[in-house]
Parts: sequence; C-alpha cells; structure tokens
Amino acid sequence: MPAFHCRPLIGPERRLLEHFYRQHGARMRAVADGQQWVAREGGIIAGLNLGAVDGGQWLTGLFVAPQWRGHGVASQLIDTALAETGGPTWLFCHPDLQPFYQRLGFTAAYDLPEALAARLARYQRSKRLVALVRDQSSPPSSPGNSTSV
Repeated sequence: MPAFHCRPLIGPERRLLEHFYRQHGARMRAVADGQQWVAREGGIIAGLNLGAVDGGQWLTGLFVAPQWRGHGVASQLIDTALAETGGPTWLFCHPDLQPFYQRLGFTAAYDLPEALAARLARYQRSKRLVALVRDQSSPPSSPGNSTSV
C-alpha cells in the first residue's frame, strides 16, 4: 500500500479542497471559517472540514477518492485531524453510515450543542440523518472505509 500523509491546509491552499470535491463530483463544500484537512499521496486523496462549535468540533465533508477507499485513509485522516483538537467531535450522517463511523470511535449523540441541534432539526426535514459524537478519549477500534457526509 502506498504511503500517504495527512495535514491541514493553510492560507491560499485551502481552495484545493474545494477543487478536490468538484473534481470528484462531490456536493460537499470546504468550510470557509473552519479547518480543512487532507490526506495526500502525491495529490489530495481525501479531505474533511472541522468547524468550531460550543465545546468541540463539527466534522463535515469527509470524502475519500474512490480508488483510495478501503485503505484506512478516512481513519488516519480523522485520527490525525482530531488529535489536534480538544473536546468532542460531532457529525451528521445517513443511518447506513453509522457502522462505519462507529468503527472509528463515534457513538450516537443525544446531547448536541444548541447550534448543531437546530441545524440537525432543519436538515432532518428533508434528509434521514443521525448525529454521532466522538469524545477525544474514545480511540477508534479499527480502520474504516471512506464515505461522504
């Protein structure tokens, strides 16, 4: 398996994540006021966004290039990005993706920060979504595949 490395995008290079999403036809967007993280092996092979919320982080836009899925890229990217943050990390995903995120240490979230609770309620009007959380003290149990949120 080829080696890849994970790091945040800084300054003008932040637009590279938006380009990566478009290149793969993903409907995700890079969050302007958050942190963008990527995995690279030559070029970008995966990306995600972390936005600050009351008491922790909100993870959005996880996407791994199709040819890299199943190689532990999502797991390493999430672990590396979250090692740099404090507090819990929340995400919203389709219920079918819950087992994937559970393998990465996420559990069902019933107590969300107010801003996320309102956003989830709004999203759930048109999408089936569940909220998950990973406490920084909850290491993942095994590497996972990639997907998008």
